[in-house]
Amino acid sequence: MNKRVVVTGMGVVSPVGNNVADFWKNILDGVCGIDFIKAFPTDDLPVKIAGEVKDFNPADYNIEPAFARKQDKFTVYAVAAAYDAMKQSGLNPEEGGNIDPFRLGVYVGSGIGGFTTQYRETEKMIREGAKWVSPLFIPTMISNIATGNVAIRNKACGPSLDIVTACATSTHAIGEAFRAIKHGYADAIIAGGSEAAVIPLGIAGFANAKALSRAEDPKYASLPFNLNRGGFVMAEGAGMVILEEYEHAKARGAEIYAEICGYGNTDDAYHVTAPRPEGTTQAKAIELALAEAGFDSGKDVLYINAHGTGTHLNDASETAAFKLALGEETARKAHISSTKSMTGHMLGAAGAVEAIASILALKNSIVPPTINLDTPDPECDLNYTPNKPEKADLTIAISDSLGFGGHNGCIAFRKAE
Repeated sequence: MNKRVVVTGMGVVSPVGNNVADFWKNILDGVCGIDFIKAFPTDDLPVKIAGEVKDFNPADYNIEPAFARKQDKFTVYAVAAAYDAMKQSGLNPEEGGNIDPFRLGVYVGSGIGGFTTQYRETEKMIREGAKWVSPLFIPTMISNIATGNVAIRNKACGPSLDIVTACATSTHAIGEAFRAIKHGYADAIIAGGSEAAVIPLGIAGFANAKALSRAEDPKYASLPFNLNRGGFVMAEGAGMVILEEYEHAKARGAEIYAEICGYGNTDDAYHVTAPRPEGTTQAKAIELALAEAGFDSGKDVLYINAHGTGTHLNDASETAAFKLALGEETARKAHISSTKSMTGHMLGAAGAVEAIASILALKNSIVPPTINLDTPDPECDLNYTPNKPEKADLTIAISDSLGFGGHNGCIAFRKAE
């Protein structure tokens, strides 16, 4: 028997806020979290802007100074977002608590993992020799270590996975966690993603691959669906949701923020970086999620949190995918936006953060804007909610993510009843 799955907690660390309340307020206010990079000198780099996390204090999330100092930032961000999500959910796996630790899982991914650690220790190896490489290098750098640390700190002994599918990572993590609970393998799962790739090597690599915006004005750089777009803007942070079996959540009186009800997963099988231009495989992931969610185009009011990176190829092919998946008429009725216009592209964390934006849009009956959409691309001719939020009686929301390697993921949520 398939079980219903709901969202009972959320946590976010992002360029526009380090908790859910601040994040949502700034998203609705159209605050741009992109600025000139402060963490390191950029004199020799072709790109000098990014969406950096600001005013982050590990102590706010009960993270000890020694842990924060020794761990890579991507792990610290993951632990912080998971702390807030678990606190909001009220789940307690301690003895006498309200969930069996073996029924609490962790599905947390990262597109790259401990990039800062890898960069620092490689430089040390080249300059000073092998004996100076930290003994903590491997267990700090590997991408599954955020998953491990989140499990340790939350006593989660149930199913545990680190999913790595580039920019689709945390959408797939949430989707696979949904399936695990739906089919009875867990009662609750901490699901999401984390990334901290804003380092010199990361900027240089993506810039030289011609993927990054080279805009000189950081506040007009991430331009999804805009004719003036010129690439995405790198960003960092983490997003986590607590997915829980409906009856389990109801029995303990948990607040339910939305129901997750659909998931689609496909691959372009086309190119290592470029999306399939006609959008067919991307559309299939969307179709699968909406079909599982029981989408009714005659009754449902749909919000789409688009992948919307601001690259020429992504935005055009994604627009085509929406039309293929929904049909032209339904696609034109959908409320769509790209919150990357404010956060930048958080890579492996993007899908989870955008899932949270989708859940909050449903809960509050309001569509967040795509800021700076002053010159719409004629190829991107759907309702991308330019510049200001819109009130709407939303009943269903989807968030899609499209990653290097052709990885496509889409998750669907329904308004909590």
